[in-house]
Amino acid sequence: MSPSGALETKQQLAEAIRMLARAEIVDHSGHGSARRDGESFYINSGASTRGALTADDIVAVDFAGALVEGSAKPPLEFPLHAEIYRARPDVQAIMHTHPKWSTLLTMVGAPYQVVYAQGALLAGVTVFDSPLSVSTREMGEKVSAALGRGPAVLLKSHGAVIVGADIVECFALSAYLEENASRQYLALQIGTPYVFSDAEQRLFRERLATPGLFRKTWDHYRSKR
Repeated sequence: MSPSGALETKQQLAEAIRMLARAEIVDHSGHGSARRDGESFYINSGASTRGALTADDIVAVDFAGALVEGSAKPPLEFPLHAEIYRARPDVQAIMHTHPKWSTLLTMVGAPYQVVYAQGALLAGVTVFDSPLSVSTREMGEKVSAALGRGPAVLLKSHGAVIVGADIVECFALSAYLEENASRQYLALQIGTPYVFSDAEQRLFRERLATPGLFRKTWDHYRSKR
């Protein structure tokens, strides 16, 4: 990656995490990453303030956690990212979020159900049955296995992991996951929510999984700064 390309990637990653922090999808200890090459990735430093990130807060590490660029330590959960990148060559960006509504569903064993059009892009999301930190290679491998070929996995009473073909797509899917969960949770307080049929979900996936609509979502959140 050229120096200009590396800087652009770090700036975009920092902006994505800032926007998720403003939306209360990432908290003080969430993190995001972007693939750097076949053996390393960019990630926000563990000590950084998520809502005020800049490119200077982004470091690069290899899959063992050794620094390749920068001097700050990566988050303790870097193995979560490393093992997904190792297993999924198609993944170019990962967000580990701590979203309220999605996590509430996992706390009571309520399955994620598609009640919102964009939520269909995450239909069938699995739950990793442990709240423990993903701070070892073994745990990273287990989360990666639970993710499989899907776009996301929920971590029981902990948070969520979302992957994408680029930072913008990963950001948009992170927002869609939590928006669907919030609507599902709130609807459950007054009745039984309507769950989209398989045919409806297929149609929405065909229509909504486009770079242009992912960018539209990005621009919507970006306009709120």
